[in-house]
Amino acid sequence: MKIICVGRNYKEHAKELKNAVPTEPVIFLKPDSAILNNNQPFFIPDFSKNLHYEVEIVFKICKVGKTISARFAHRYYDKIAIGIDFTARDIQENCRKKGLPWEISKAFDSSAAISKFIAKSEFENINNITFSLLKNEKQVQLGDTSDMIFSIDNVIAYVSNYFTLKTGDLIYTGTPAGVGPVCKGDNLKAFIGEKKMMDFYIQ
Repeated sequence: MKIICVGRNYKEHAKELKNAVPTEPVIFLKPDSAILNNNQPFFIPDFSKNLHYEVEIVFKICKVGKTISARFAHRYYDKIAIGIDFTARDIQENCRKKGLPWEISKAFDSSAAISKFIAKSEFENINNITFSLLKNEKQVQLGDTSDMIFSIDNVIAYVSNYFTLKTGDLIYTGTPAGVGPVCKGDNLKAFIGEKKMMDFYIQ
């Protein structure tokens, strides 16, 4: 199982980090050791002094596919969850300044928090899913999949040109504006619509 992540997939998020709005999907990967589930606490790693949350809608791949056309992409995922892409922002910025890859700022252990999954069939329109994140009971992020620059079907079509998608792979589809730091003791709650999907603490 691999975790495929889309960067800068919401215009306002790209702008808040002073990044150019992409013309094609920005892709990076996380290993399966990045998964954090069952509302387990997230432990801030010693190597970062500026750890950020990024809430995202996540799709689960349900069958093997390669070079998939966007019009057939809907056949390749069947479940939806919400996740948090934890990012060591200080390390990411340092790597970017040096022109180096920045996977170590994104792909470290427990950096991909994930909720339980909901069947795709329960959603009226997967391209119009609202989701949000509360930090210490204050809403810090609010997004809707309709605002994604690249839809899930277009992401699958793009990614599958480079990587064979396999059953169980996860696609984190990007975060809306409002990212920010976490500190020990913070409580994070993530919602799809009004349904609470995650509720855990930072340690």
